[in-house]
Order: sequence, then structure tokens, then C-alpha cells
Amino acid sequence: MKLSRQEHKTLRGLLKGISDAPAAQRMRRFKQHGSVTTYRHCADVTRLCFLLNRRLHLGADERTLVRGAFLHDLYLYDWHDKDAAHKWHGFHHADKALENADRYFQLNPKERGMIYSHMWPLNLTRVPKSREALILCVADKLCALRETLLCRRRK
Repeated sequence: MKLSRQEHKTLRGLLKGISDAPAAQRMRRFKQHGSVTTYRHCADVTRLCFLLNRRLHLGADERTLVRGAFLHDLYLYDWHDKDAAHKWHGFHHADKALENADRYFQLNPKERGMIYSHMWPLNLTRVPKSREALILCVADKLCALRETLLCRRRK
């Protein structure tokens, strides 16, 4: 699915001050899946959240959805490093991302909840509690699957 020009403009407006912030730009230094950077992954997840919400008329708050989606992986480290601190990355990076997002941006409670619960169902006890958080969970898994499959296909 492609964004219309108006949708692209709206999405850029909603991300202004976040996607261009120094903390967010640091995500360009780290690989997420395959050759995809964490920044690119977050941008793709954000775009998919925005499209799903619009095309399926899901009724999520666009500003909250876009901000929470873009910041969901703001953990700012290379989880591929053989470091004991990264051993359980899948279970713990949401905490670091939330800590960083809170440090650099003014988050509302739904945005915090989105970041906190985005690894559900891997983190079984962190069930999404809002429409926005559930959309993020779905979009994140779809993008991660696509990135992983593309990485494997290239090898």
C-alpha cells in the first residue's frame, strides 16, 4: 500500500520534531534485522500503523499512534553485540526504549503503553491496553517478519 501525497504530508507533519531529533537519528547507527537500520524499521512500522489505521478505519488517535510507533525501538544499542546485557534483548529492549523516549520526548500515557507492550505476545504479561498499542504490535511483527525474510533471501 502506498501513501497518497496528502497522507505523506500528514505523516511527515506528525513526525516533525521526533524523526529529525538527534536521539532518533542515532537509530541510524544500529542494525535491526538484516541490513535494515533501527531507524528504517521504526519508520516502516510507523508508516504501516498509519496506513492500517486509515485504510481499515480503525479509529486510533493518529498523533499518538505515529509517535508511539516511531519511538517503540528507541533503545539505542546494537543488540547483535555479544554482550551479556543484550542477551535477553527481545524481553527487555522495550524498557530501554521507553526510558529513552521518556528522556528525550514528552510522551502521553498511551504512547508509553505502546512502547511498553509492543513485544506482546513474546512478553505475555504486557498485553496491549489500547487500540494504538494493538495496531503497533501487529505492524511491528509484520515489518520484522518482512525484514527477516528479505535478509534470508539475500543470503
